[in-house]
Amino acid sequence: MSEHVIEISLLSIIPFILMLGSIAVFPLFWNHFWEDNRNKLKIAIILSIPTIIYLFYNHLELELAHALLFDYVPFIILLGALFTITGGIFLSGDIEAKPQINTLFIGVGGVLASVMGTTGAAMLLIRPLIQTNKERKFKVHTILFFIAVAANCGGLLTPLGDPPLFMMYLRGAPFTWFLNLYPIWFFTNGILLILYFIIDSYYHKKESPEALYIDKQVIRPIKIEGKLNFIWLLGVVAAVAFLNRSYFSFIDNSDYFKFIREIAILLMAYFSLIFTIKLTRQSNSFTWEPIKEVAYLFLGIFITMVPCLLYLEINAQTLGITETQHFYYATGLLSSFLDNTPTAVTFHSLALGLGEAAPVLVAGIPEEILKVISVSAVFFGSMTYIGNGPNFMVKAVAEENNIDMPSFFGYMIKFSLIILLPLFVLVHLIFI
Repeated sequence: MSEHVIEISLLSIIPFILMLGSIAVFPLFWNHFWEDNRNKLKIAIILSIPTIIYLFYNHLELELAHALLFDYVPFIILLGALFTITGGIFLSGDIEAKPQINTLFIGVGGVLASVMGTTGAAMLLIRPLIQTNKERKFKVHTILFFIAVAANCGGLLTPLGDPPLFMMYLRGAPFTWFLNLYPIWFFTNGILLILYFIIDSYYHKKESPEALYIDKQVIRPIKIEGKLNFIWLLGVVAAVAFLNRSYFSFIDNSDYFKFIREIAILLMAYFSLIFTIKLTRQSNSFTWEPIKEVAYLFLGIFITMVPCLLYLEINAQTLGITETQHFYYATGLLSSFLDNTPTAVTFHSLALGLGEAAPVLVAGIPEEILKVISVSAVFFGSMTYIGNGPNFMVKAVAEENNIDMPSFFGYMIKFSLIILLPLFVLVHLIFI
């Protein structure tokens, strides 16, 4: 860390606050403007310029370069590769939409979320889930629970599962460390699936006999196209799990050796592109726009957050967030209404600044604090549509298929505040 860090001004954090605020506010009030990815890039550049000037003026250009090279680049390469590979897998079919079938669909999504990422699992399964339920009248609750499990809570077990976890991995948390969170993963997703099965059984009984009869008659077996992409997906998993300092000591010799992992991940994405037929991606309605959106927004986030992270490390002792429950609910609150990835990174920096001694340090901070940051960022990302990227994507696909999804506040009132929040409080009481 630079000797000039002590001079970090609180005013330098304003672009970061505005960057996160734009992600939260623009989709709600200026959605038409925000739909154009070029406008997202413009906002990111405009807000980044004062931060870049500030950092260079204070001789903190190395911190900026480190954030871009060793945080942003690996982050975008991983998400881009997962997006490319999962976009080449097409799942089709229409089976009977019984409660046990729907529960299995959502449960499989929760398992796959930790393997192919919440975005990959959500985009792979949302269309066949909607197709399976198209004859049913009551299906909004199915989409809501799918968002909670497949697009969020299921992704807790590996750094591939959710971007906040990958950022913790980049900061030194071992790949297998996240598997230690399986009791929380199993409990949370298990409760959600049990609740869903009870609710869907209730609504299934309210369906008209005609709708249920048609649902039974219109059956098409589940079919998977683009199976070769599962090999490339396993390649990404292997690259993240094994191409790191834990297994290759020479990676420690230079920071740039770490890019061996990124090269391997890019190769997997390239193989997916050349070996997947065009029709399969067309069936998935595959475009590059979603990953462009992530790349543009996070370029602005990773640049503007540099002064914020430095400030937190220096001033951590004065902010009053010291206990594990503080980290759990503070991380959860910001992950609900901002993006959960910069939220996790921010509180990791805060924990670093505390410099607490602990029997076990993981990623440079006490293991228990890393645990609550990881769990809270992943889980609370499901509290709103804007807490995690796949949430809005699932909502958009559902509305394309004429499913009347709740509004931003309707989602909270009808679902997250009455189902998710009590469950997450229970997670705190039992496990933290």
